[in-house]
Amino acid sequence: MSARKTYSIKIAGLKRNLRLFQIKPGLRIAILNILGDTELVQACARELSKRLKSVKFDILVTAEAKSIPLAYALSVATKKPYVILRKTYKPYMGDALTAETLSITTGEPQFLILDEKDRKLMKGKKIVLVDDVISTGSTLQGMRMIAEKAGAKIVKEAAILTEGERSKWDEIISLGHLPLFTD
Repeated sequence: MSARKTYSIKIAGLKRNLRLFQIKPGLRIAILNILGDTELVQACARELSKRLKSVKFDILVTAEAKSIPLAYALSVATKKPYVILRKTYKPYMGDALTAETLSITTGEPQFLILDEKDRKLMKGKKIVLVDDVISTGSTLQGMRMIAEKAGAKIVKEAAILTEGERSKWDEIISLGHLPLFTD
């Protein structure tokens, strides 16, 4: 097995070597996987909370699964609750709201689902959408659709990193940017 190529980046004062994965012929992306990286999650949450200090909001909202630790740590840092949009419906979720997205990493359609209890929590609230990496914007668009259906007002969007065409993400609060790697 040959060694996988990596891309070195500094995020919130910490250096990480992100593995490169081919998502289609001639195109690779650097993968940020914060699951289990408590040091990075805490550092990113501290830095993002500083950048959100002037933003008036009630709730943080993220999509399952890799950005859950970030939402939790950011919730602790900002003292604001967080809501997770799930990817599969469970009967206890009641009258849930759904939106469909297309994942860049899987290439498959996915659903985002807002639990009935969280739907009530979000109605009429100012929210910040949070993600680990914003690549194509598909997950972000799904989160926007859910927020609109729930009657929430998006006041800001934040991510650890953005990826691809930088100018698409000028309005996003982020800690860095990843290029796309073409062969």
